[in-house]
Amino acid sequence: MLIFAALQNFETMGELLNKINETVAFIRSKYADASTVGVVLGSGLGHFTEELQVETEISYNEIPHFPVSTVEGHKGKLVFGTLGDKKVVVMAGRFHYYEGYNMQQVTFPVRVMKLLGIERLFVSNASGGVNPDFIVGEIMIQNDHINLFPAHPLIGKNIDELGPRFPDMSEPYDPEMIALAQKIAAENDIRVAVGTYAGLTGPTLETPAEYGYVRAIGADAVGMSTVPEVIVARHMEIPCFAISIITDLGVPGKIQKVSVQDVIEVASRQEPKMTLIMRELISRI
Repeated sequence: MLIFAALQNFETMGELLNKINETVAFIRSKYADASTVGVVLGSGLGHFTEELQVETEISYNEIPHFPVSTVEGHKGKLVFGTLGDKKVVVMAGRFHYYEGYNMQQVTFPVRVMKLLGIERLFVSNASGGVNPDFIVGEIMIQNDHINLFPAHPLIGKNIDELGPRFPDMSEPYDPEMIALAQKIAAENDIRVAVGTYAGLTGPTLETPAEYGYVRAIGADAVGMSTVPEVIVARHMEIPCFAISIITDLGVPGKIQKVSVQDVIEVASRQEPKMTLIMRELISRI
């Protein structure tokens, strides 16, 4: 029944392509330059846009076919500008499956950014840590993920113009960007870990048993985003980099009650370090 319900929400290939093209045309009417770097910002991580020489901002509610952010800590706008010699488009606020959007809607902006010219995608998120070596505020560079969402963004007839029916996922996150990010962190005395992110629907945070399960199947952190966006990006052969701020712990003996404000507070506190890594990485690639 879950699969049937998910399929009912998916559009035909022609409908989706038409919407993507209409959205791209609208954005280009507001900002004509091609962007080579796309960035998706997670909860409490919106200040990265201050690193840009901003040229144009467009609210999501102005953009045809774009969803609207409904979650605290997500500003809800596309920001266009330059970082060094790179043209960058930033999603200041993302969309989540738990908001009631289907997977095509959640990942629609990634499709749009590809047609706007991006050649690399950078994704940030706030997540819960299940690795017992982690501390609150840990910065984790993702080198793999586990998809635990009940729906998949590529279910339905494939859009051959965008990517293959069966995309390879042996390297969901780009090894060269991971290595360079580690080097940048070391140069700036920033502690970073590298690990696997498990994607769940939310909006509830995990129970102790769920944290234990996620750890048992090989994850180091768990969150409610990132995985669908990366799947769609890799479908279109976009190299990806993702970075998490560990805002709470799902480790036995360290589990505490957590609010959205707690998540945003920790993310905001560690954001300057994450921003430095992202800024330098984008500048050097």
